[in-house]
Amino acid sequence: MTSSPAPAHETPADEAEGRAVQDRLRERVILDEVGPEPGTGLVTGVDVAYDEEKDVVVAAAVVLDAATLETVEEATAVGRIVFPYVPGLLAFREIPTVLEALAELSVDPGLVVCDGYGVAHPRRFGLASHLGVLTDLPVIGVGKNPFTFTYEAPGPRRGDSSPLLDGDEVVGRALRTRESTSPVFVSVGHRISLDNACAHTLRLAGRYRQPESTRRADALCRRVLREATA
Repeated sequence: MTSSPAPAHETPADEAEGRAVQDRLRERVILDEVGPEPGTGLVTGVDVAYDEEKDVVVAAAVVLDAATLETVEEATAVGRIVFPYVPGLLAFREIPTVLEALAELSVDPGLVVCDGYGVAHPRRFGLASHLGVLTDLPVIGVGKNPFTFTYEAPGPRRGDSSPLLDGDEVVGRALRTRESTSPVFVSVGHRISLDNACAHTLRLAGRYRQPESTRRADALCRRVLREATA
């Protein structure tokens, strides 16, 4: 499937405009592609860290070799917080700086993994979907909590999963990446299937509950934030 050119990022003036932007861009989310094969190519984790008092946001992008999980490249960007904290609209705070960090990379990011949500969102357009539409990259969201959704606890073994539900609608999966730890919550962002998103998450989460991609991006953006606000 050939997608149309990616739209430019918009910073809304208020909450109502932000919801309208999400509703409009949601129509561009591609949900009928399988996505890259796990363990091939590159995988890029992105994450952000804030200092609300100093009005600073830092984004990090860490590129891994999907087969070895070795770090290939890192990039960061430092910006200002341009949108207030509003649940469900957090992408507008994060995406401008994330896009800057991705633009600093000298390699194609491949699959992008966000610490957040894709279609597991009240308007089915979380950070992973928003970033996917703006970049036209395959993107998944891997969250640490179920947001506003419900789920049955998956089995105790690595790889066990259960549906993440909004009423009767499946919006993602609770996925056990390590035994004796809480699950993570995987949702499709753009240009990848849910089965494949979970397979990538399992390959990326070996020693820790979270995928190595976003775990390293989290550590990097926190370090750069400390340096930027020292």
